[in-house]
Amino acid sequence: MKPCLFVCLAAILLAGCREKRTAVATDTDYTQYVDQWIGTGGHGHVFMGANVPFGMVQLGPTSIPQSWDWTSGYHIDDTTVIGFSHTHLSGTGIGDLSDIVLMPVTGEVAFGRGDRNDPASGQWSCFSRASEKAVPGYYATRLDRYGIGVELTATERVGMHRYAFPSGGDAGVIIDLADGQCWDAPLESYIAQTSDSTLVGYRFSKGWADDQWVWFAATFSRPIARLSLGDGEKTVKQTQFRAARVFARVDFDMPQGGELMVKVALSPVSAENAMLNMCTELPGWDFAATVAAAHDKWNAELGKIDIRTGDKSVRRIFYTGLYHTMIAPSLFCDVNGDYRGADKLLHSDEGFTAYTTFSLWDTYRAAHPLMTIIHPQRMPDMIGSLLAIDRQQGRLPVWPLMGCETDCMVGNPAINVISDAILKDFAGFDHHQAWQAMVRTAMGDGRGLDLLKRYGYIPSDLYPESVATCMEYAIADWSLAQVARKMDHEEDYKYFMQRSASYRHYFNPANGFMQGRLADGSFRTPFDPFASTHRADDYTEGNGWQYTWLVPHDVQGLCELFGGGEQLVCKLDSLFVVDGDPGADASPDISGLIGQYAHGNEPSHHVAYLYTMLGEPWKAADRVRQILATMYRDASDGLSGNEDAGQMSAWYVLSALGFYQVEPAGGRYFFGSPIVDEATIDVGDGRRLTITVHNNSPCNRYIQSIRLNGSPHNKGYIDFCDIAAGGRLTLEMGPTPCRWYAEKPVCYGPLKKASMR
Repeated sequence: MKPCLFVCLAAILLAGCREKRTAVATDTDYTQYVDQWIGTGGHGHVFMGANVPFGMVQLGPTSIPQSWDWTSGYHIDDTTVIGFSHTHLSGTGIGDLSDIVLMPVTGEVAFGRGDRNDPASGQWSCFSRASEKAVPGYYATRLDRYGIGVELTATERVGMHRYAFPSGGDAGVIIDLADGQCWDAPLESYIAQTSDSTLVGYRFSKGWADDQWVWFAATFSRPIARLSLGDGEKTVKQTQFRAARVFARVDFDMPQGGELMVKVALSPVSAENAMLNMCTELPGWDFAATVAAAHDKWNAELGKIDIRTGDKSVRRIFYTGLYHTMIAPSLFCDVNGDYRGADKLLHSDEGFTAYTTFSLWDTYRAAHPLMTIIHPQRMPDMIGSLLAIDRQQGRLPVWPLMGCETDCMVGNPAINVISDAILKDFAGFDHHQAWQAMVRTAMGDGRGLDLLKRYGYIPSDLYPESVATCMEYAIADWSLAQVARKMDHEEDYKYFMQRSASYRHYFNPANGFMQGRLADGSFRTPFDPFASTHRADDYTEGNGWQYTWLVPHDVQGLCELFGGGEQLVCKLDSLFVVDGDPGADASPDISGLIGQYAHGNEPSHHVAYLYTMLGEPWKAADRVRQILATMYRDASDGLSGNEDAGQMSAWYVLSALGFYQVEPAGGRYFFGSPIVDEATIDVGDGRRLTITVHNNSPCNRYIQSIRLNGSPHNKGYIDFCDIAAGGRLTLEMGPTPCRWYAEKPVCYGPLKKASMR
């Protein structure tokens, strides 16, 4: 049983509040290019609503449907809403959150989600698509059932609602701590009235986040006339109520209709801290000023990359994608620094800002490498958050969500993110502590690591998804080995480099695929490289065709397995044209297919850039341009797969600029084919990298030459340190396939150590 919550008077806290304002950071309004509906159709699963960059609050509608395409709570195919919740996931393949639901209502309404086939059931309403509006930091719609106009905005930790009620009806707001969330089960929830206009409470639940705690404080702009509390079965007239499933209806005396505003602050710690968050971030009731402040925060972040292109569709896709990369990770601490750790204990004054919602298996590939370029000031906090989780649970996280470890997906992806930060010389966190955390995690026994240490690979008859699991461990081991070398741990370097080659055990020279291997050393049979059974075979959301290429850290080794670069290129050519059926039980994540290349899922994201590493960059240009043009569209179904907390969009942003970090750590961004004509990137500390692309067009998609700060750049990649230093990168494009760099395309030598951080 959780301890009872005792709440201090809101009025005492509110007395010391002061208004905050955020100044406009740029003369250009980049938010005008963001189309939040991109990715709300198909299987994009993106968040729709109002928030600020990396905010704790994502305030938006939650619909009736509970199926896979509604994991964010919203889908373009549906116009039902059961309320407006303050937390949402964006682009994930599993649902959770949608916590603390508010629904404005009139007349007699039953608590609960309701049935879309029964218009009078529950609290739900259809909303008007015609009146729906969404721009970064603001969302609006109209509830058809009640005739209520709804507007939403947010600060980092506070959601602000403005409702326009019709005249002649009861004006009420339902607070739903139960049926608003279909992906989890409420364990305990609580609501109490603490003043004539304030309610506080909490919701404890079990779902994907298996022990989630969230506290809230809600303050109304009008006095509460009547309060009804219940659990869906009974209703009581009292000022506090505790049960597994708690609902409240708050009524107001508004016979002539009119405006009602609500501010809802969240906290991972307590209702008192939720009130402190409200007091600090949003003490007043100026809705327009709050919208303007949210707009300015988004504009400042979006303006970190200024692109020039004659294609309006490219501009919208680019800035919408950049917007999507800044929904997660999300803040997980209060304004005073308090947060509740993975150990469920209160942590204060730890010297960093805590974040959660790290979809690491996805985001280590592009979203975090993009973050190192345009959000360097956030990196110490991001890494600090991962290291704090290690201290609290004894190992680095896999997929941390709201203070819980989901252990979702395979491998040790946090090692890649932390290694990348160390190799790029980011300060602000303890590198020695980070090294110890990574080694402790890599040397653990859980999640198949005991088998890896025993056999040198993970046998397919002893562990599910063995090939994917081991290959991801190999990638993380390589990243850790590079850190060992940087720190002069020579024996550790040799050990982890040896383990990073564990993927070789799965290569079957008889068929040229990575194939499951049994404990006795034999390959698992029968084998079909096209076949995939979701989470029931050797691969994770993929098949043999796709996982054969999951060696971004050792392309030279992959060449050796195939007998040389020419043979490997020939096999790679086949990937994009071969046709086959993955089977009826295949994962829906195997989407965005070009042949068997699956852009809708992350293990394929580096593959087109292998051509540049293999000495045929014109083929990289062909495939990158094809992916940019066909897997991303200026439409609601404009994503070829789940957004996955920003990874899908980060691929587009980096590739549109012309490069991509193939290796999991270290900062070599390999060139593809830019589709922008010019870009200016704010890399921090007053430095800017300007990318100028001459003679760019769909036909002139091949790089002919590159100059960096006026000097010839004879490499197939650009180092992070050169990006971070700022300057000018000039690319000459043309219609002729060309290799502008040195003759040994794969053997580029050791990672460059110097950086500007």
